[in-house]
Order: sequence, then C-alpha cells, then structure tokens
Amino acid sequence: MPLAAALNRQLSRDSNLSTADYAVLVQLSESEGEKLRARDMVVAIGWEKSRLSHHIRRMETRRLVGREDCPTDGRGAFITLTPAGRTAIEQAAPGHVDAVRSYFIDLLTPAQLESFAEIAEKIGARLQADGCAEIETGVEAIAADCPGN
Repeated sequence: MPLAAALNRQLSRDSNLSTADYAVLVQLSESEGEKLRARDMVVAIGWEKSRLSHHIRRMETRRLVGREDCPTDGRGAFITLTPAGRTAIEQAAPGHVDAVRSYFIDLLTPAQLESFAEIAEKIGARLQADGCAEIETGVEAIAADCPGN
C-alpha cells in the first residue's frame, strides 16, 4: 500500500524506526508503567505471537525495549520501554504525526473523515463478531482531531 510505504520511509529516514517499531513504542509509551505483557501487545497491534517475539528481540538488541519478569506469573514477562525507546518515540512522533496529516488527514474533508470512521467501525465490528483480534484503528482519534469535530 503506497500510504504505508510512504509512512515507513518517513519514519526510517527521520528517526531510523520502522512503522513496526513505532507501533510497539507507541503502545508501550501509552501503557501504565510503560510496560505490557506480550499477549496484550499482540491484541493491541494485531500481530501473531511469533512475529511479536522476533520483532521484540530485534528491538532489544537496539536497546529500544527490554523485558522484565512478571511477579505474579513466573512464566510471563513484561515488554518494557527503555530510556532509549522513550527518546526514540518522543523524537519520531512529531514528524510522523505531520506525515500522517500530510498524506491522509489534511486531504479529506471532515465529512469524508466521518464517513471513513463509520466504514472502519463497521469493518471492525464485523471482525470482532467473527472472533478476530480487535485491532486499534485510531480512527476515533483522527476524527476527533479534525477541524469541525
């Protein structure tokens, strides 16, 4: 998809992050204590467990995330945001938000954004009814941020 490719190029060029890195860092930065269980991260970003595991390992080597044992479950661990990861997301976010606005939000009228949100909601409801993992679309945040809403 050209939009996804453009956003990935922007993140890579400006911050040396991929959109996958960004997705993980956003979830961690917005979660309580800047940490999440792997199973919660899988649901939040809609990945398979194996993909998340491999990606987290790569991010650990770059010191963007870490792991912390779960005190209530000896088998489980938290994925944690490191200081380097926090710095990376704080530096990447403004440019990424600008790119999303430039390539998507600013091109549409408030009515078009509202229609888009309604369509995404219908699709999400169907996927959820069929037992698919709930995937955050961020459409509500996009619509709320638009002029006229």
